[in-house]
Amino acid sequence: MSRLIVYVDGFNFYYGAVKQTPYKWLNFNKLFKILFPKDDLVLVRYFTARVKNNPLNPGQRERQGTYLRALRTLPDFEIHEGFFLSHPVNMPVAPPGTGFARVLKFEEKGSDVNLATYLMLDAIEDRFDTAVVVSHDSDLALPIQIVNERLGKPVGVVGYDPRFQRKYGKRPRTSKSLRKVAAFYKTLRESAFKRAQFPDVVQSQDGPLHKPSGW
Repeated sequence: MSRLIVYVDGFNFYYGAVKQTPYKWLNFNKLFKILFPKDDLVLVRYFTARVKNNPLNPGQRERQGTYLRALRTLPDFEIHEGFFLSHPVNMPVAPPGTGFARVLKFEEKGSDVNLATYLMLDAIEDRFDTAVVVSHDSDLALPIQIVNERLGKPVGVVGYDPRFQRKYGKRPRTSKSLRKVAAFYKTLRESAFKRAQFPDVVQSQDGPLHKPSGW
């Protein structure tokens, strides 16, 4: 069996796949064993950042914290945290308005660099036979191409089913640059999300973790 490592761009995955859906309480190990049943899933690396409290979305930091604790119960699963920034900026008003408006801008930093670094390091150290990147971020095209072509390790890309995105009010997105350099491309469908949910209560070393309300 081929040794497989999966690299998940957490924020890209959340906004591209599970936001506005009933599938946020997701067990990634189960998901990728469904998607790649013939491979030996040796590790999932999950790249994210701790969100800040947002008055427009109360409780989001607590919900994320609960989910990260649930993910840490999984074997062969590592979480790599970047940074989450929020700051006021002046932005131009969309036509037909004129002038500028003061808005609060939220940004996640570090995940794409961290993902690219671990992908290349794991390839150099021969930790996998096949890798999979879960993202639509075109900034990851070059490291994927280098690992494929220069290091001789096949790296595939997993994207999100446009029909699934439309069903939950999302604008379908894809990255042509990632598909161009990927050794293979697979699409995550709703049936896989349904089968890969955590139970409503996950047992951890610190006690039971309950699926957040509304998830």
